[in-house]
Amino acid sequence: MEDFNNNNILDPNVKDDEEISEVSLRPQKLSEYIGQKKVKESMKVYIESAKQRGEALDHVLLYGPPGLGKTTLSNIIANELGSNIKITSGPAIERPGDLAAILTNLAEKDVLFIDEIHRLNKSIEEVLYPALEDYCLDIIIGKGPTAKSIRLELPKFTLIGATTRVGSLAAPLRDRFGIVSKLELYSVEDLTTIIQRSSEILGVKIDYKAAQELAKRSRGTPRIANRLLKRIRDYAVVLGNGALTLEITKIALDKLDIDELGLDNTDRRILETIIYKYSGRAVGVETLAATLNEEVETIEDVYEPYLMQIGFLSRTPKGRIVTALGYEHLGIEYKLN
Repeated sequence: MEDFNNNNILDPNVKDDEEISEVSLRPQKLSEYIGQKKVKESMKVYIESAKQRGEALDHVLLYGPPGLGKTTLSNIIANELGSNIKITSGPAIERPGDLAAILTNLAEKDVLFIDEIHRLNKSIEEVLYPALEDYCLDIIIGKGPTAKSIRLELPKFTLIGATTRVGSLAAPLRDRFGIVSKLELYSVEDLTTIIQRSSEILGVKIDYKAAQELAKRSRGTPRIANRLLKRIRDYAVVLGNGALTLEITKIALDKLDIDELGLDNTDRRILETIIYKYSGRAVGVETLAATLNEEVETIEDVYEPYLMQIGFLSRTPKGRIVTALGYEHLGIEYKLN
């Protein structure tokens, strides 16, 4: 059996060993895509319009916390368009030449998906601007006084950018996306449906109440729900007959130190650190990260979105504070500072 005390089990970022298993659980069509109703309905119209006009879809920017399905939705868009998709990420494009090679290998109406697009460096962004706006590529040949610029025509393609930090995107880049969609954390009802679908694909029997309990503790994130489903399956095999009942699900989640609202030890440490070490006063995220020995990005991307979503944590101009609801959940008396 695996080590179940994995402190990163609620990290919504994809892990190295999860990519292949995640692909098998991903829906392939908009009709199979659960949740994100507004985004899905709008995208259906945009895709159908592009197909009827015989043109490439406008460039799309998808943003929101990790694990909500930005990569999945990008693949679905390409499938619905009947287009090929090329997948890369901001950190993987190190030089303007890397981007030029990708762009010149695209075919008409292809989809280029760039994950973590906010991590592109400025020199690469400048190459991207004319490619997005005019479908051309300006290349400098030579150096110094003899250098000259040539312009290459590019096929009409669609860029889909995904980011967890839309505020970190340069304004000129953000403005070049015709379609901007925010993915929200999922409801318990939608996550329950996703868990039931995933269990069918994995060949795991799960009753409705168990799926609902798992959904409540999955922090509104499908990736976490699917990860927990696999871990609970292990408990069901060892402690039961392989079927995921409500009793087995509760035992497994308690063993994983995931409470009824989906908080783990790190969530509770964040709240308790603010309450006890800083007497409930506002704390800057850098100070909080240093105290907890965590990365600032981890707190901002992994823990804060959900704690804020459920109303336990609040951002103020002076820093992070724990709300009355947060105190109540921890069983600590709330006093106004």
